[in-house]
Amino acid sequence: MEILQGTMDMLILQTLHTMGSMHGWGIARRIEKISEDRVNLNYGTVYPALIRLEQKGWIKSSWGTSENNRRAKFYILSNQGMSQLEVEKQSWREITAFVSRILEES
Repeated sequence: MEILQGTMDMLILQTLHTMGSMHGWGIARRIEKISEDRVNLNYGTVYPALIRLEQKGWIKSSWGTSENNRRAKFYILSNQGMSQLEVEKQSWREITAFVSRILEES
């Protein structure tokens, strides 16, 4: 299953909100796990989104050591990102309500 355009940001922000500090690979695996492996994310999907979110100030990063004892960049939700997450969630609710109304028309 493909993720709809524009939803990756919300999924990453929500994952960081729920889980706290994580590295990119961990974020991708968490999203795949929650989707019950219906979504497969790769390096080319997650990392450009992380860069974009950091440039917008919605997440912050720092270097650390992963559970495999490897150097990794860890991401955390910023205060601005927390506010943006609420905007993204509200927008998602409105879009899904609209799509549901269209699908229920006879």
